[in-house]
Amino acid sequence: MFGKKLYTPAYEVAGDEVAVIETSKGTIRVRLDGAGAPIHVANFCELAQGGFYDGLKFHRYVPGFVIQGGDPNTRDMTPEQVAAGQAGPSGRPGTGGPGYCIKGEFTTNPNNSHDDGSLAMARSMDPDSAGSQFYFCLGPQHGLDSGYTVFGQTLEGLEVISQLRAGDEIVHVDIVHKEL
Repeated sequence: MFGKKLYTPAYEVAGDEVAVIETSKGTIRVRLDGAGAPIHVANFCELAQGGFYDGLKFHRYVPGFVIQGGDPNTRDMTPEQVAAGQAGPSGRPGTGGPGYCIKGEFTTNPNNSHDDGSLAMARSMDPDSAGSQFYFCLGPQHGLDSGYTVFGQTLEGLEVISQLRAGDEIVHVDIVHKEL
């Protein structure tokens, strides 16, 4: 499903990162948790700064649960194809990644709480299989706390998250630094 190689990102976490996620429905600002999930934050920042997320679509929407994106298989697909769950030129939405995996941090992150608007990494059955796919919680999802890594919390844009659906675009992700 995701990559096989365990990767350690080169990005050095400063601890004050904020992800500014521009979507086709509006902008979301997320405070990233570099102290609690440094590998996930470094990975997300590295991918964002390299333009990896630009033009991808959200491919999974489960009302009252999550909205998920970050699959490179969606890059060359129309919003309608993604929403219908059709396979694109690179494969079926939900099965792609960056070609590597990162180590899960849900057991070591003291802030690993799936609250409304939390940003977390999707993975396969292997706890160390996250790569690029992420999701926002649509309401508290504490049943995920013991198996998935939360690496950010929405500061602004909960109303945008609530409007996102499969097929909506991730236009650009920028990483900015904010004094704590």
